[in-house]
Amino acid sequence: MKKLPLVVGACVAGYLATVFIVDRFDDRLSRQHLASAELKGLDKLTTEAFKVLNGNGCQYCHTRNSELPFYANLPVAKQVMAKDIEMAQRQFNIESLLANVQQGQAVSEVDLAKLESVMQDNAMPPNLYLSMHWRSRLSDAEKGVLLDWVKAERLKQHPDGIVDGTFKFEPVQPITTTFPVSAGKVALGERLYHDTRLSGDDSVSCASCHALDKGGVDRLDVSVGVGGSKGPINAPTVYNAAFNIHQFWDGRAADLQTQAGGPPMNPLEMASTSWQQIVGKLAQDGPLSAEFAALYPDGITAKNITDAIAEFEKTLVTPNSRFDLFLKGDANALSSAEKEGYELFKATKCATCHVGEAMGGQSFELMGVKGDYFAARGNVSEVDHGRYNVTKDPNDMHRFKVPTLRNVALTGPYFHDASAKTLEEAVDKMAEYQVGVKLSKDEVGKIVAFLNTLNGQYQGKTLQ
Repeated sequence: MKKLPLVVGACVAGYLATVFIVDRFDDRLSRQHLASAELKGLDKLTTEAFKVLNGNGCQYCHTRNSELPFYANLPVAKQVMAKDIEMAQRQFNIESLLANVQQGQAVSEVDLAKLESVMQDNAMPPNLYLSMHWRSRLSDAEKGVLLDWVKAERLKQHPDGIVDGTFKFEPVQPITTTFPVSAGKVALGERLYHDTRLSGDDSVSCASCHALDKGGVDRLDVSVGVGGSKGPINAPTVYNAAFNIHQFWDGRAADLQTQAGGPPMNPLEMASTSWQQIVGKLAQDGPLSAEFAALYPDGITAKNITDAIAEFEKTLVTPNSRFDLFLKGDANALSSAEKEGYELFKATKCATCHVGEAMGGQSFELMGVKGDYFAARGNVSEVDHGRYNVTKDPNDMHRFKVPTLRNVALTGPYFHDASAKTLEEAVDKMAEYQVGVKLSKDEVGKIVAFLNTLNGQYQGKTLQ
């Protein structure tokens, strides 16, 4: 019986020795990594923030192809670390954040919000990681550096003097951006947007699925194309699409012009057989041909058609919602319940991905961070693969572009699969599968009340 304490003592001593070696090894790796990083021309706060991020082991799990410690290939540790890295990559890859800092470029507002969130919650580094790497525990001073840096970065990305001082550091900002456009091309693009001749049988236009009097959508589960054909996915709104980093749920179009070229050739949507077919029909319209000739030296072409439509879509920005007025200092723009809803919106981490002016569109996020959404829903199809269909990167499986929440009360049903028929259902499911919390009926109601304040103005009139 006396051997048991000796064995236990030996195991504890071995564990502590391993932890010490691991921690010292990781400390050396972090210092080597810092030494190799270029930090030229950065202000003091940014330099300090970079050192905190780069010197506490964040790169192990949150970047790809990082130099891992020797014990990463040992039994047990290998499986644990592989799982941690997989989940970390799915939730928050910081490669672009680190690269943008080093290059002096603007950091994604989503990255800033995620970083702020985990600092406020003391969620990073996780306790399991800290049990073996105690030197990586962030001090209050280091957390303060990162939080101050997040605020400073936000101020760089939005004009000064617009937002009330109370809200100048918020992850969500009022719409103030206008995109430079050619008035002539906008007018032409608006006509083409509503022109059914872009479809094979002259029955469907862009506005058929993205109606400007219906919040920029058709309010159907899936859109109806030529001959009654139905697509596999819910139509996203065209309003504020100019803010998106990519277009379509899976981001297969890099910009508005590329997106405009997709539906006319899609057999389930506008079903034209070729651009020559469309150009041939439009060329028979004398006034339209003259308008093209005045704006484009080569007249009516596929490139010029999509360019004009994209130019028009840049104007579909909807500022001056009641929430925008509230952020600008009108305390009476929202009711007390709506204000509580906004606070719950932030507390429930909705503002981690739905950020910036458009409150979305800046990142691709995993559908089902805290629960297997697709297993619960069933009937998984190829369209549910999301961003993976474009990149073929396993980390992008079930990842979708975060939709804008602007005018969201007008754009149901919700999600790429239209599975949420009401805003209440959408909020409830997002809380469950993305955040891992169960909201009360009262909490859901207050968040929905807040979301109803996001209807903005188009051409001076509030959308409804």
